[in-house]
Amino acid sequence: LQGLTRGLVGMGRVGEAVAKRALAFGMRVVYHARTAKPLPYPFLSLEELLKEADVVSLHTPLTPETHRLLNRERLFAMKRGAILINTARGPVVDEPALARALREGWIAGAALDVFEREPLPDDSPLRDEGLLPKLRLFPHAASAARATRLSADPDVGMAGRCVQGAIDVL
Repeated sequence: LQGLTRGLVGMGRVGEAVAKRALAFGMRVVYHARTAKPLPYPFLSLEELLKEADVVSLHTPLTPETHRLLNRERLFAMKRGAILINTARGPVVDEPALARALREGWIAGAALDVFEREPLPDDSPLRDEGLLPKLRLFPHAASAARATRLSADPDVGMAGRCVQGAIDVL
């Protein structure tokens, strides 16, 4: 990873944590978000980021603005040889376009643990066996840890966040 460029799309809490880890591996970090932040790495337009990054990882919420953010045109605009990682929300990536991008060699590979429909349907274009050398599909299990699900601390667990949200509303 040393010397490669990691492009982060979305720079919230998770994006910032991923940036720190990428820096620890000697990667150059660039990012794109709705607004620039005072960070020690360059803010780029999405188009610039896609052309520069060797690894593009998505850290955005699902909104009308981010739905199919990585569509056919943007996947085609990515740097040849790049890898896409989506651990954000499935519908942020146009799955049929991603399957085509991998089949036709627009990008080198992809790793996903979120899908437009979960579980991933049997007829999904991402299940094409010809994509196996270039595509890794994982279950979205990050939230399965006991602390993540049950901690009363709103900075740690979903249970705590739910309670804090109710308190905030009241």
